[in-house]
Amino acid sequence: MLEKLRKDARAILDACLAAVEPEAAVKKFLWLEGEDLVVADTLRIPLREVDRIFVVGAGKGTAPMVKAVEAILGNRIDRGVICVKYGHGLPLKRIKVLEGGHPVPDASGQAAAQQIMDVALEADSRDLIISCISGGGSALLPAPVKGITLADKQELTSSLLACGATIHEINALRKHLSLTKGGNLMKLAYPARVINLMLSDVVGDDMDTIASGPFVPDASTYGQTLEILKRYDLVNRIPEHVVEHLRSGLAGLVPETPKRGDEIFDRVVNVIVGSNIQSLAAGREEAGKLGYNAMILSSSIEGDTAEAARTHAAIAREIRVTGNPVAAPACILSGGETTVKVVGNGKGGRNQEFALNLVHAASEIPDSLFASIGTDGTDGPTDAAGAVVDSRALARARDLGLDPVEFGRNSDSYHFFEQLGDLIVTGPTRTNVMDVRICLVG
Repeated sequence: MLEKLRKDARAILDACLAAVEPEAAVKKFLWLEGEDLVVADTLRIPLREVDRIFVVGAGKGTAPMVKAVEAILGNRIDRGVICVKYGHGLPLKRIKVLEGGHPVPDASGQAAAQQIMDVALEADSRDLIISCISGGGSALLPAPVKGITLADKQELTSSLLACGATIHEINALRKHLSLTKGGNLMKLAYPARVINLMLSDVVGDDMDTIASGPFVPDASTYGQTLEILKRYDLVNRIPEHVVEHLRSGLAGLVPETPKRGDEIFDRVVNVIVGSNIQSLAAGREEAGKLGYNAMILSSSIEGDTAEAARTHAAIAREIRVTGNPVAAPACILSGGETTVKVVGNGKGGRNQEFALNLVHAASEIPDSLFASIGTDGTDGPTDAAGAVVDSRALARARDLGLDPVEFGRNSDSYHFFEQLGDLIVTGPTRTNVMDVRICLVG
């Protein structure tokens, strides 16, 4: 039974990934009809009214998104620049592909961001910019404001990641220290017309949080960024001049990020082409074909990873004992993005941590399996997308002399599952719609 569960789990996860393949996602929302460019079946742009077409973008899934744009517009594109995570590039015909660091930004990303800013500045009112933004775009568009260095942003990002800050909190700070984020790239592009296509990697699909919303009005404020630093006790643990810049913004000495109602946003249309719920829906369909009673728990699960694991274990127990909320054979899918507070010197990511927290629970639920992956193929600073754990995992671990509790105390989920042979390795998927978790009860 467990071998069948493992085979089915991989098929369901593969279906989740296929549903948010970026190239296909873009083509669902952008196409040519004669000499008109149609966007999401709601906007039609006569290309005879456009002098030049530029393409920009940043993110882990941006290269295949731009490949779709090239397939649609071909030599109508004048030029463009995108920045992707190392190893996530593709050969493109008219668009320059640059690579940078993620999740911590680096100098290569900063140089790429400057070239993207130059394209935005070049465009005028009769030009069209097509932007392809996906998860990871924040780290891949580093352009610090005056007085802040790349090293400052690297230190801040690392501190926020280590303390378990949410992506919304991290991006609020990034936007207020950047020349590209929080609508600032739209400010540079104005008065050009912009089509901004986004692959969502944030809970709730908040457009101003996806890659820190370079073309979207920013809802966050300087005041909120200082509250975030206080919440995680970081005020005295990050560079002093970063805090001073934020305080200057709160005092009105530094301009706020562009807000809703600013005329610059009259020239942009923002479209989400792929999201977590689309991925989960495809997984539910595949699970149904495989004979499971399938349901989606939520695409918006946030908070502590260990707590999310306990919730999934409780649902699996309920299915086994009472047949609720669905009868076995059952498949429960969920998505979103949880957080992990790093407590040791080990290696791992939130998806592997989720699985590690289920090793004991799974052993108490006959014929059960849990799996969790980052849809981008990278879970934390590892080469794994996630991990799988089933009813026999604890017994197998003990046979190898492995104690999951000890590995958890050192935040070392990666090496636990590596020795168990239960890492899920997909390689770069070139998409990113947060995480996908599945629970199977046979």
